[in-house]
Formats: sequence, structure tokens, C-alpha cells
Amino acid sequence: MSADDAPVNLTHHFLIAMPGLNDELFGRSVVYVCEHTPKGALGLIVNKPSGITIDDLFQRLDLPLGRPDWAGMPVLRGGPLQTERGFVLHEDMGEPLPLMVAQPPRAVADTPAPASAVPALLQAAGAAPAVDAPASSAAEGAASPSGRPTVYASSLKVAGSGLELTTSRDVLEAVSAGAGPRQILITLGYASWGEGQLESELGDNAWLTVPADPALLFEVPLEERYERAMALLGVQPWMLAPGAGRA
Repeated sequence: MSADDAPVNLTHHFLIAMPGLNDELFGRSVVYVCEHTPKGALGLIVNKPSGITIDDLFQRLDLPLGRPDWAGMPVLRGGPLQTERGFVLHEDMGEPLPLMVAQPPRAVADTPAPASAVPALLQAAGAAPAVDAPASSAAEGAASPSGRPTVYASSLKVAGSGLELTTSRDVLEAVSAGAGPRQILITLGYASWGEGQLESELGDNAWLTVPADPALLFEVPLEERYERAMALLGVQPWMLAPGAGRA
């Protein structure tokens, strides 16, 4: 296979919605790609608030918030799938795991995820806390992880990033005790693309792509993330007409 024929790998990249992408959730969105393989991709929208805060979430899980400086931090809408489940993105806290190969559902916006699609971390308002059992996969059809465990029961290492995505309750219990990650991003739900689907959307000029900057994930206010992601490419939204080319 030549270099030109090599499959694109957008793990640890941002997808930035083109101005012409008209969708209630994905319009003006910034998606952080946690995993991208020839079988599909999995990511989190990182600039859309869910309407609840981290202190609301901890209260509903009957956990004290051990980081009072995080009170008022928004929990995000990570995507249209498994919106009753939670995902915690944070710095790498443990030993490496082999990359788990995702085989997510094809539809991004409309198809409900199977009940077994993603291991539970936490549930939406009023729901009982998720169990602490280690999960066997990061997405539907993923291979069971092997090798040395991470600090937490169920985590996906984001290749090349120094970050991991945790879906087990123990990370929040660590935060509750005043320990755990120094920086954190929590979403309800996730986005996924099936085999060839993201590549097709890129070909249709739905997304711009750029290597991810962790500072945008953890330090930039939500309302500034779209423009700041565009600025990583040296452009601003007003410079791009709907249907314009992509980077």
C-alpha cells in the first residue's frame, strides 16, 4: 500500500463543523475524535452544554464534589447516542492498554444505540448510579481489552494524546475524594461513525479537521471553542461559505 492509499487516522483530532452543516446538535460543533480505525470512529462533542453542571451530577449520584473549584462546570452533550451514559475525558492516569477497535453504529444523529453499545459510567438525572463492573468494550463489537490495566476499571487510551476516556464510576469516586485527574471533561452521550461513514462526510465537506489541542478541551470556555478550533487552522467561520473546501 502506498502512502497515498494509507487510511486516514483522525484519532486525537478535532472535527469542526462546516458553516453549512445544518443540524441542531452537530451544527457549529467541535468533536474530539477518541478513536478512528478502518472500522469506524468514536468521538465526543466538546462545545455543547447539556443543561446540568458537574455539581448537579455529583449530587444526583450521591457523591460529594471533592473539587469545589469545579462547581458550575458544565456537563456536555457528547453526541446523540447513549445519552443516558457518561464519559469522562482526562489525562492518562495509568498503564497502557492495547487500543480497542470500535465498530460503532453507522448512523450519527438518528439511530438509537444498542443497549450493550457502551459501558455505563453514570446515568442521567434521577437514574441510579451505574455499577462498577469493568466494561468489556468501548463500543459495540469492540475487542475485549487485554494487558495491564489502567488506574480505573474501564478506560480507553486515546492514541498519541496523553489522554484517556473512562466509563467507570471509580474516576468520579476519586474526584469525590479530592483525588483523581487534575483536569476533566464529562459528557452525556457520544457520537460514532461506521465503516467509511466519516470518510464519506469528509468527502462531502461536512467537516474541517485539525490535530487536537488539549488546552481547548480543558481551558477554553464552551462558547469560544468553535472559533478557537477554527483558529487552529488559521481561519474564521465568516471566511468559509457553505460548501467550501476542507483542510
